[in-house]
Amino acid sequence: MERPVTEADLTFEHVPESDQSFENALEKARAGDRLTVDDAIELLTTGTDSDGIDRRRKEQVLTAADHRRADVVGEEVTFVANVNNNVTTACNVGCLFCNFKDAAHTFEHDAEVETAGFTKTPTESRDIVADAVDRGIYEVTSVSGLHPAFALDTEHHEILAATPNPKEVNYKPPERYATDPGTYAEQMAAMSVDGVHVHSMTPEEAYHARRGTDWSYEDVYSRLQNAGLDTVPGTAAEILVEEVREVICPGKIGTDDWLEAMEAAATVGLGLTATIMYGHVENEAHRAMHLKRIRDLQDRVDGAITEFVPLSFIHQNTPLFKHDVVSGGASTDEDELMIAVSRLFLDNIDHVQSSWVKYGDEQGLKMLSCGADDFMGTILSEEITKRAGGSYGEFRSFEDYVDLVTSIGRVPVERSTDYETRRVIDPDESPIGPQLGPRADGTPLLTDTEQSDRTALADD
Repeated sequence: MERPVTEADLTFEHVPESDQSFENALEKARAGDRLTVDDAIELLTTGTDSDGIDRRRKEQVLTAADHRRADVVGEEVTFVANVNNNVTTACNVGCLFCNFKDAAHTFEHDAEVETAGFTKTPTESRDIVADAVDRGIYEVTSVSGLHPAFALDTEHHEILAATPNPKEVNYKPPERYATDPGTYAEQMAAMSVDGVHVHSMTPEEAYHARRGTDWSYEDVYSRLQNAGLDTVPGTAAEILVEEVREVICPGKIGTDDWLEAMEAAATVGLGLTATIMYGHVENEAHRAMHLKRIRDLQDRVDGAITEFVPLSFIHQNTPLFKHDVVSGGASTDEDELMIAVSRLFLDNIDHVQSSWVKYGDEQGLKMLSCGADDFMGTILSEEITKRAGGSYGEFRSFEDYVDLVTSIGRVPVERSTDYETRRVIDPDESPIGPQLGPRADGTPLLTDTEQSDRTALADD
C-alpha cells in the first residue's frame, strides 16, 4: 500500500520569493497603488529578506489596511440576519480539508452502517427557512455535499439515468437513498420563502448540476435563477492554484472551471461573493496568486463580487491533519496579515469579512482593525466549521453584535446581502432585532429561553 503524503513530502513550484522589497511594497500599499503578486508576497511574509513574521512590519501592514478600510467604507461594521440551511452532507469527492461530508453510500437503503449525516427534503428546507423568516431573517445560505442523486432538475435526472455508465458521472437515482434531496431547482424554490434572499450554488455545486450534459454554466445558473437563486457564494475556491488543489482536493473542479462558473453566474445577473481558504499546505506565494485571480475576476465581472471572505483552515478533525499532511492551521499573525493584505490588494472589492466562526469574538473584533468591515451574520445554524473542529458557536444575536461592535468604537449596521440596504442600529434600542426582513419587526431572533438552551447545548 502506498504511503500517504505528509507535510515533509510537499514541494511546490511556487514559493514565497520576490524581486520586490518590503519597504517598496508597503509604500505602494500606503499610496493606494495597485499591488502586484510580488508586493503581496512581501506584505504577507513581512519581507522575504528574513525568516518568520517581523512584528513591527506586521503592524505597519495592519495599520495601512485599517486606514484603507476607513477610506473605503468608513466606521460602519455590517452584519446580516441569516440562516444556514445546508441540504445534505452526502458526498464522495473526498476533499482532504473537509470533515463536513459523510460517505454517500452510507445514505443508501441497504447501507451496512448508519450514516452520521443528514439529507433534507425540499419540504424540510422550506419549513426551516419559513421558521427563520418568521423570526426575522432575510437571507438563507446553503452549501451542500455533492449527493450522487442531486440533479439540476427533472430533465437532468433523465439525462443522467440514460447515461451508459452512471458511475462516471457520479450518479445514482434517488430511489437508492433513504431520503430524496429533490433537485437543485426544487431546493432553490423551496427556500425562496416570502422574498428571502437565497445565497447558494457554489461553482462546485454548479459543476455537479451540469455533469453528464453539454450544458454551459450559463444554462445552469439561468435555470437556478428562475427557480429562486439570488446570489452565488464563491466558496469551493480554497486556493486557486492547481499545485495546491492537487494536494488538498484532487477530485474537485480546477481553477479554470471555478472562474468560468463565477463569470457565468455574473453574466446571467447573479451577484457573487469570493473566498480564500488558507492555512493548510499552501504558502504566501499561493495566497498572493489567489488574490490576483480574484481581483482579475472582479475586473471581468464588472464589480459583481460584493465581498471577500478569508477563511482560516480549521484543522482538528480533517483528513489533512489526521494523515499528518499538516500539523495545524494558520497562526494569528497569518490570519491578521491575510485580512490586511486582502484589503490592500483587492482594490475593486469594497467589503472584507471577518468570520467570528473561524476566529472567535475577540480575534474577530481584532480583524475589524486589520482591514475587515463586515462581521458575517446571525447564522442560526452552522455545521461545516463545527464538524471540522471549530469551537466558536453557531449563533450571534443582534444584541451580541451591537455590544461587540460598539466595544471597539465602531458603528453597528444591519445590511442586506448585496449591501444596498443598510440600517444603523442605535445601541440604546430595546429590544434589538432585525428590521430589514419581510417579517422582521425589530424583536430578537430567539427568545431568551431559546438562546439559553442553545448555549447549554454548545457547552455540552
